[in-house]
Amino acid sequence: MLARVLSVAILGVEARLVEVQVDVGLGMPQINVVGLPEAAVRESKERVRAAVRNSGYTVPPRRVTVNLAPAAIRKEGAAYDLPIAVALLAASGVLDCTRLQGCLLAGELSLDGRLAPVRGALPLAAAAQRACIPQVIVPAANAAEAALVDGVSTHGARTLTDVIDHLNGTRMLAPTTVDAASLLLASDRDDVDLAEVHGQELARRALEIAAAGGHNLLLVGPPGTGKTMLARRLRTILPPLTLDDALEVTTVQSIAGTLGSLPLVSTPPFRAPHHTVSYAGLVGGGSHPRPGEIALAHKGILFLDELPEFPRGALEALREPLEEACVTIARASGSTSFPTDIMLVAAMNPCPCGHYGNPHRACTCVLPHIVRYRTRISGPLLDRIDLHVDVPSLPYDRLVAAPPAESSAAVRSRVAAARALQHARFADAPPRGHARTNARMGAAGLRAHAALDTACQRLLASAVVRLHLSPRGFTRIVKVARTIADLDGSPAIRPQHIAEAIQYRSLDRPLT
Repeated sequence: MLARVLSVAILGVEARLVEVQVDVGLGMPQINVVGLPEAAVRESKERVRAAVRNSGYTVPPRRVTVNLAPAAIRKEGAAYDLPIAVALLAASGVLDCTRLQGCLLAGELSLDGRLAPVRGALPLAAAAQRACIPQVIVPAANAAEAALVDGVSTHGARTLTDVIDHLNGTRMLAPTTVDAASLLLASDRDDVDLAEVHGQELARRALEIAAAGGHNLLLVGPPGTGKTMLARRLRTILPPLTLDDALEVTTVQSIAGTLGSLPLVSTPPFRAPHHTVSYAGLVGGGSHPRPGEIALAHKGILFLDELPEFPRGALEALREPLEEACVTIARASGSTSFPTDIMLVAAMNPCPCGHYGNPHRACTCVLPHIVRYRTRISGPLLDRIDLHVDVPSLPYDRLVAAPPAESSAAVRSRVAAARALQHARFADAPPRGHARTNARMGAAGLRAHAALDTACQRLLASAVVRLHLSPRGFTRIVKVARTIADLDGSPAIRPQHIAEAIQYRSLDRPLT
């Protein structure tokens, strides 16, 4: 007898429908899984056999063939355990095959029949919605996540018996519902505040500009001046995610298996990989491509501390994702794309000993060593960082006498107002352009919203000559100036906005 049930295969950030076909026929008692399964899927026959038996059902002593169609897509993970077990019981007569129509299943089985959570419940439910499949059954731990998708009835089950009883109609599972709006209000921000940073007014201002326009930021200064402290507090001044952005972030986190206790990510993510991270760990990859740190920071912050210590190849691979807000990983079997709309925040010392330019400690480095240290960061990558900010060492009396600083909430209100202006400005921008912040503004946006008067053009021309800026470099100065004007509530870019934007290019100045 043949039974069919639907499941999914996760490819990139999308889920594709897979039909699990189980045939119970004559032959030696064994279970064979075909359809391009990887190791975890091939091993499912042992988990399914034990789970079915320990749940009080009988595995027929016949030849069982499991086909995962289409066979051209490689299947990985343990999420096929539940659909295989349900289809096996249906083919054995325990369950009416007609009850499997209009139902999509996924879940990992323990040997005693309990259901363990799986990755990708949110894209799974989205695939069911696209295919007009009315019902989804997943492990109870994934139910709230899958229920974020409208138009699909989501049921969470704890055991294989719960699923069989539900499909037989003897004991129905209650549908899971979630209030996405209330989840967005749930905050998992770090327990830190920008008010804890004393002094460093220039760096605080740069953080506000970066947050308001979505600009990349590089903090340069001696050890112990607060570069990491500043970077970790940037997240606290970012506006909350919109529902669409939250669903995108949750999808990536779900696929990577890094989703926390809440079913919806409500605040911008903050990722801070160690400088020993590999190319694949930072950008993504593997034989079956998985998202790397840059994709896990989507709609949030990727913080690279000690930037020159990162592998050169990994840093150079950041160039295209920073420009295109997307990374594509190509393999012989096909290409996989992950969204990477991020803010890159990096920190570094000014020289190998860390004290170049420090008025309180002498630098022990010679000029060639400083040049060699700084050239670990290539010009093209540095050109993609909008703000280069000096974070100097402050004397003790200045730190103690510093007035109380503004809280994150106060700064976040100004950032949110500037972001609202940009969202309204780029409301009609095409989705591919990601032009919802000034940092993502294209050539058409620059012409329409960042026109410069004669005084601004004269000031910018002088900076281009003095700093030897590339076309990308002076374009980024204009974008930063547009953000500064938004924070000031100015409809036009003024010379003072250009002047302030120019000062945030400290690494473009020659060494002395």
